[in-house]
Amino acid sequence: MRKFLCITLALCCSVAVFGQKADLRKGNRQFKKKDYAAADISYRKALMLDTASVAAHYNLANNLYRQENLDEAAKQLEAVQLTAGEEPFAADYYFNRGDVALAQQDWQTAVNMFKESLRRRPEDLEAKENYIYARNKLMEQQQNQDQDQKQDQKQDQNQDQNQDQNQDQNQDQNQDQNNDKQDQNQDQNQNQQQQQQSQQDQQQQLSPQQAQQLLQAIQDKEKQTQEKVDEKKAQALKSRQKEKNW
Repeated sequence: MRKFLCITLALCCSVAVFGQKADLRKGNRQFKKKDYAAADISYRKALMLDTASVAAHYNLANNLYRQENLDEAAKQLEAVQLTAGEEPFAADYYFNRGDVALAQQDWQTAVNMFKESLRRRPEDLEAKENYIYARNKLMEQQQNQDQDQKQDQKQDQNQDQNQDQNQDQNQDQNQDQNNDKQDQNQDQNQNQQQQQQSQQDQQQQLSPQQAQQLLQAIQDKEKQTQEKVDEKKAQALKSRQKEKNW
């Protein structure tokens, strides 16, 4: 479904010095022979002579892609993205940049790059096929993200509801426990009061013998009191009689 264009661009760079052209040609020959390690050295030598060379960055990115070094290949293409769009081979540049993004599953970048490639070469069916593939993957990714976000929100809501319910239950439980404790305290106080009252009642309730003894004691006390009163009256009377005798 995907392809990666390998285009030699050494001759397209009119400002390159002769040594750089030689390194690019050498790298291209090594690339065709699939000697990617040697081609890597040649392309990097060309970059040392002209760090802004679109051809050197582009060819080095192709070579790195063959070695499955996707991150470094993307960096080489990104380094000349601002100037590559003005080159005659811009459609191929954007195609390759999109293909690297596909391999990295960077669907948004892939969609953007294949769209730019199709703007410059609308008849490229492979670019159109890759564009549709990347767009579908991007839509699928966005749907999954939306679904995950909704699920996370639902989990958060459920968690909040559970927390609220637990708090309410704890409050109700604490309130019930407090009420039960208060009821127990009241019951204990009432029981103590009842016990005290019962003891007092028991103390107040005397046996018949005790009641008779108490009554006799009261009567004796009253008798003693009456005798004292009578004695005082008799003394007073004697006093008056003595006075009369005087």
